[in-house]
Formats: sequence, C-alpha cells, structure tokens
Amino acid sequence: MMEQDPLSQLRDIHLPQPGGFWPPAPGWWVLLVIATAVAVWVFALVRRKRRRNRWLRTAKRELQRLENRASQDNEWFAALNRLLKQSARIRYPERTPESLSGEPWVQFLLETSPKDRAASRPVVEALVNSAWQPAPRGRPEDALTFARAWLRGQKC
Repeated sequence: MMEQDPLSQLRDIHLPQPGGFWPPAPGWWVLLVIATAVAVWVFALVRRKRRRNRWLRTAKRELQRLENRASQDNEWFAALNRLLKQSARIRYPERTPESLSGEPWVQFLLETSPKDRAASRPVVEALVNSAWQPAPRGRPEDALTFARAWLRGQKC
C-alpha cells in the first residue's frame, strides 16, 4: 500500500557535516607566512651576531688558557698583549691597533675599554710595560681582570 500523502515521503531536516580542520581559513595562512618570516629574520640576526662575535669567544678561550698558566714573567705579559692586539685588530680594523706600542697602545686600550674602568691606567701601563721589561712590575691578576673587562666591552 502506497500512501498518497506526499508529506509523509519527506525526510527530516539534515544538518550539514561540520567542517574539517583542513584546509585552514585564509587568515591562518597569512599568520603562518608572517610567523615564518619573523622566525627566519630572527634566525638570520642571531646567526650574524654569532658569526660577528666568533673572535670574541676564541679570545675568551685563549684568555682562559693564559689564566691557567699565569706567571709573572715578560713572556706571559707579551702573550697577553698579543691576544689583546689580535682582538683589537679584529674589532677596530680601521684604527690599526696592531702597529701601536708603548704609550699609544696604553691610550688605545684605555679609550676602548668600558667607561667604568677609567681608574685602571696604572694596571694597563704595567700590563704593556711588563711585556718587555726583564723583571715585570705588573701583577698577572690585575692584568687578567683588565683583559677580561676589556674583552667583555668589545661585543659588536
């Protein structure tokens, strides 16, 4: 038997299927592009800074080696001066610090040291002069303290 009522043949209201998580809305794509661009930019900045300061990490390792074998002889002070000159040559290539010696080298170290180290002139003079004196007057502890502070202030 067939019913003649057409309304009885209608099905109930069906809700559409809920949308999936893929593909995302256009706003999420824009956010992804912006986040990726920012991440690449930050990575490039960090990498460039690390490359620019690679010499500083090497200099600090060498300073640690010098600290481990600290002694009050002129060869040790000459090695410390050499380390500071190599670092200064990389950090200040336009000023040619590798050609400086004596009072100009002392003046350069004081000019480029952190500003709170103005009272260290006697220490720097002893550091520089002890490299060539047969009996150095400088103390390795003071020289290392100054060298550590000087290197800390040289970040690019």
